[in-house]
Amino acid sequence: MLPLNLITLTLSILLSSIDAHVFIYGGCSQDKYPPNSPYESSKISLLSSLASSSSRTLYDAISIANDTDSASYGLYQCRGDLSPRDCASCIAGAINQVAVLCPDTYGASLQLDACYLRYERADFLGRLDTGLRYRKCGVGGNVDGEFWRRRDDVLAELEGAAGFRVSATGAVEGYAQCLGDMAAGDCSECLAEAVAKVKMLCGAAPAADVYLAQCYVRYWESGYYTTSSSSSDSSNGDDVGKTVAIIVGVVAGVAVLIVFLSFCRKALG
Repeated sequence: MLPLNLITLTLSILLSSIDAHVFIYGGCSQDKYPPNSPYESSKISLLSSLASSSSRTLYDAISIANDTDSASYGLYQCRGDLSPRDCASCIAGAINQVAVLCPDTYGASLQLDACYLRYERADFLGRLDTGLRYRKCGVGGNVDGEFWRRRDDVLAELEGAAGFRVSATGAVEGYAQCLGDMAAGDCSECLAEAVAKVKMLCGAAPAADVYLAQCYVRYWESGYYTTSSSSSDSSNGDDVGKTVAIIVGVVAGVAVLIVFLSFCRKALG
């Protein structure tokens, strides 16, 4: 007989992976591997190792390169203010979502609000990439000259981050982060590009998020995200995230139902 507390624990884990973290963006490689290929086994091992590592540290990069057919490379990065426990929860959620978003693909990347996950068939670790992946510009709000001065002060401080940095000046708050595999000079270059894109792409926005391949910069006016009901100019990622959450929710619901039916069958048997 399956203990009731185990059913409760299973339900808790499944639901936490659905609701705990907000989807920002995701991408999949076009090439897919055939079932039971050497790469499939390698990818499963890679993701398992990344998930295990996330309970101990906020960043790790792992490679499994026994031969060309099964080589896989991956990394994860959690936001710098997370605890190892929250990091592990976020990465578990990212792995669940990427399995739905990018089934059987040789490569995938997924950015949640609190963590990032990527795996590829080719070695990408440590290679500078400042390509734009996602931007979101807030609308509305009452901005003036004082706001812009404070915003620029925050962005200037974030541009000098090495890893993860939080900044706040008056009513403007923000944070920035580079991936852990970046050299200090590459991190500075990436953040300088991200700040330039924030100013160019979002102009007079009271809040903005710009994600490049290896770093991101975010700022907002205090209270903006709790009081603003306005939309942004980048909603596609939100729609994809909702779709992924619904699919994962259905899968989780089916899993819980199977566990429950198994329990009932054993209890009546």
